[in-house]
Amino acid sequence: REKDDKYKTWMPKFLVAKEDKDQKKISDDVERKIFKVKKSNAEKSKKGEKEEKFFRKTFMYDKEIKVINTATAECSVPSKRRVDLPLTAGEQLDVIDVTEGSAVICRNSEGRYGYVLVEHLNFR
Repeated sequence: REKDDKYKTWMPKFLVAKEDKDQKKISDDVERKIFKVKKSNAEKSKKGEKEEKFFRKTFMYDKEIKVINTATAECSVPSKRRVDLPLTAGEQLDVIDVTEGSAVICRNSEGRYGYVLVEHLNFR
């Protein structure tokens, strides 16, 4: 037996076909990305539910939340009250409802709701 082991051809383990390495790397990345996405979606939905609950209570909004239109913020505007939605120039907003004045109720990408003046929005 010792003689047989002595004459065996030695092959290092790290010499694996390049295709196999690439395939393994891709499958590892896919698994990791899926796991991260699921985790962040759970966090976002929890935060979104909290924001929606606050919105319904503050605005006394009983209707179903439907996106009427999408708009882009033309300029950055800080919020002075909690019910106003702070804007960043170029931000995409979902228009939820139209009010009697010159404001609309919008939702930003973070899930926050608030009033936005129509003059600050650019509708497509």
